Amino acid sequence: MSVYTVVDANDLAEFLQHYDVGTLESFEGISAGIENTNYFVNTNHNGTIKRFVLTIFEHHSFDELPYFLNIMAFMAEHQIPTAHPVATKNTTYLQPLKNKPAALVARLSGSGVEEPTLTQCEVMGQKLAQFHLAGAEFSEHRKNDRDLSWMKNTFELIQSKLPADEKSLVEAELAFQDQIDWQPLPAGVIHADLFCDNALFNGDELSGIIDLYYACNSTLLYDLAVMVNDWCRIHSDTVSAIAFDSQKIEGMLKAYQSVRELTSQELETWPAALRLAALRFFLSRLKDKHIPREGEMTQIKDPNVFKTILKIHQKR
Repeated sequence: MSVYTVVDANDLAEFLQHYDVGTLESFEGISAGIENTNYFVNTNHNGTIKRFVLTIFEHHSFDELPYFLNIMAFMAEHQIPTAHPVATKNTTYLQPLKNKPAALVARLSGSGVEEPTLTQCEVMGQKLAQFHLAGAEFSEHRKNDRDLSWMKNTFELIQSKLPADEKSLVEAELAFQDQIDWQPLPAGVIHADLFCDNALFNGDELSGIIDLYYACNSTLLYDLAVMVNDWCRIHSDTVSAIAFDSQKIEGMLKAYQSVRELTSQELETWPAALRLAALRFFLSRLKDKHIPREGEMTQIKDPNVFKTILKIHQKR
């Protein structure tokens, strides 16, 4: 959600002609996040201001993107509050902008959460389980491109840049994860990146799940672990102060299981899932730190957060 591709009013006005959304009123770049270019875009449609998010995809091809946009539309149409993509006049969700694929989606109300309440954690647990159950009816399939193989390849790419302690930490965790058999566990459509800033709330009411551009078919338990690692920890500017709130973990897991009960194998594999989820984001943040991409407005997140989280889980 950083700005890597800069557009001006003329670019946007021309782009919007492919949609029945009115004329450009205003726009601004969104600096949060790290993967794609995003803008808030407001249009005037017959005197009514309409609000959208424009995403310019920096890493995905036109052929890859229908899965993401179709899953967003599917979930929105199955009572999961995702941002529905806007169809062009030619009834497609994608349109080129600055020689890159781009999509316009409805801008949802609410705001991201910095320090979630227990109630918000419970809401997210329940809604993720509903997301997983709804996804069983989605016919398209996409492999997880941030799986263990990606983690190994990323480590190979950056290991020469890492200090000895980080190198040893990752090597040990990769060896541990190699021993885990994920195949018997329930799988389906997962969000894969459901952090606090990828959900919108009005108070304790969930108004939107956003940024589904890592969505894929993978282990459901892993998706829950990704969410717990962000929502149920005590957020702090001091990395050494990072800890987990056991009440929030218990509340989120109980809420999830009120919709979809975890199997005995999932419960047994839960500690490994928390570790795998921590490793994935530790490595992606290390890669962004050591091999940064240039952008007008960029945000590189601190890898030490997930270094600490991984260590916490390893000690349990």
